[in-house]
Amino acid sequence: MSQLKFAIFFILLLLPELWGAVAAPQALGNISTNITDSFTSVARLITALSYIGGLAFSIVAIIKFKQHKDNPTQIPIGQPLGQACIAAILLFLPSFLGFVGGTLFGTDARTSGPTGQVYCSNTAAVYSAASCN
Repeated sequence: MSQLKFAIFFILLLLPELWGAVAAPQALGNISTNITDSFTSVARLITALSYIGGLAFSIVAIIKFKQHKDNPTQIPIGQPLGQACIAAILLFLPSFLGFVGGTLFGTDARTSGPTGQVYCSNTAAVYSAASCN
């Protein structure tokens, strides 16, 4: 137990910025800024999960196509076709949403982004308001 206390003391001695992080109060504005900044990360996470899910479904569809070729009575053709369609939807969903937004609202439309900043409906503007002039 004394070794654990010594290790904690040594870590806190080496990292004095942790002392201020624990003791410093945060204002309501800082808390709300932290929350809105995390929305950008959530949007990027959903985009990444869409790409990863699309790749996974495409790999599974290829394997199912091979299984259907080897034994067509066991695996119906609808199963790999459905998985290939889901893979295509997930792979093209992030870029498709950008194009749909541009079509519905025009290229000069201004909307609110995940950080609460106003940006134009440009696909690159989803992650930064600087690309909307």
